[in-house]
Amino acid sequence: MTEPGAQFRIEAAQSPDAVVRQLSANRRIVAALAAQLAASPPPLVITNARGSSDHAATYAKYLMEESTGIPVVSAPPSISSVYRVPMQVKGALHISISQSGKSPDILAAAEQAKKAGAITVALLNLEDAPLAELVDHVIPLHAGPELSVAASKSCIAAFAAVLDLTASWTKDAMLEQARDEAAGAVAAAAAMDWSAGLELVTAQHLFVIGRGVGLAAAQELALKFKEMCTLHAEAFSAAEVLHGPATLAGPEHPAIALVQEDETAELVRAVARRLREQRGEVLIAEPGGALPLPPPSHAVLRPLQILQASYPLLAAFAARRGRDPDKPPFLRKQTCTL
Repeated sequence: MTEPGAQFRIEAAQSPDAVVRQLSANRRIVAALAAQLAASPPPLVITNARGSSDHAATYAKYLMEESTGIPVVSAPPSISSVYRVPMQVKGALHISISQSGKSPDILAAAEQAKKAGAITVALLNLEDAPLAELVDHVIPLHAGPELSVAASKSCIAAFAAVLDLTASWTKDAMLEQARDEAAGAVAAAAAMDWSAGLELVTAQHLFVIGRGVGLAAAQELALKFKEMCTLHAEAFSAAEVLHGPATLAGPEHPAIALVQEDETAELVRAVARRLREQRGEVLIAEPGGALPLPPPSHAVLRPLQILQASYPLLAAFAARRGRDPDKPPFLRKQTCTL
C-alpha cells in the first residue's frame, strides 16, 4: 500500500533538479525577452494567475518593482472572462503564470491583453497548453510531470522563472548571482529539519506572516496548510497583521513568521514578539530558528528555500491529521474556472 503523500514527497525532492534544468534550457529565450524589455521598458507589468501561480506573481511584484521601479499589478482574470471589459494595457508586460495553461479565465485574460497590444508572456509547465498559443513568449518551467494534487516543484520552478526573467532584464548583479545560486540554495534547504512545526498539529487556525518577497512564501504556505492539512491558515504581511488580525493571536491561534535577510527582517521579528506578548505561539523560519534555514543567503532566494524546507513538514503534518496530500478531498490537479 502506497504511503499517503509519497508522490508529493518524491516530486518535492525534485525541485533543485527542476531549477537546474529550467535555467539551462531557457537561457536563450529569456535573454531575448529580457533584451526587448530593456530596450523598451513597459510602463506597467500585469500578472494573471490563480492559486500557487498567483503566489509566484506576488514574488514577481516585489522582485520587479524593487529592481525596476515599474508598478506590478495583479489583474483579476474575471474582468476579461466574466465581465468582458476590454482593458487598456497597450505596451504593458502581461505575465500569465500557470501549471496547466488550460483554465478559461487565464486564457481569456491573456487573449484580451494580446489583442489590446500588451507584450504577453506565459510561464508554463505544459509547453503545448492552449495558453502557449495565445501569447508572444513562452517561458517553460521544465518541472516535469507533477501528479500530486498539491504543487511542489512546479511552484518553486515558477518562482525561479520569475527570478531568471527579472535578473536577465535588469542585469542587476545581485539578482544574477542569486539566480546562478538558486538550485544550490534550494538543495541546501531540502536538508533542513522543520519537524518542530509538528507541535502545531492540533491547531485549528494559523497565521503565516512574511513581508516583501517573503509574503509570497507566506501565501503559498498558508494555501498548503489549507489544501494538504485541512488547517485554516491565513497569510498576512507583517504590517497588515497589526491592522486588526493580531487581535486573534493567542494560545488557540499560533503563527509562523518567515524572515529573510533584508530591510524587513527586524520588522517581522518585532511582530513575532508582539504576538508572543499576547501568549501566542510563534515559530520563526530563519537560520537557527525553530524552523531552520541555511546560513544567510540572498534575501530573494529565501522564499524558494522556505517552500522547499516546508515540504517534508507539510507531508508529515497532513499525515498526522489523517490526510493524504496527494489526494486532498474535493480538489483536482487541474482547476478550470471562468
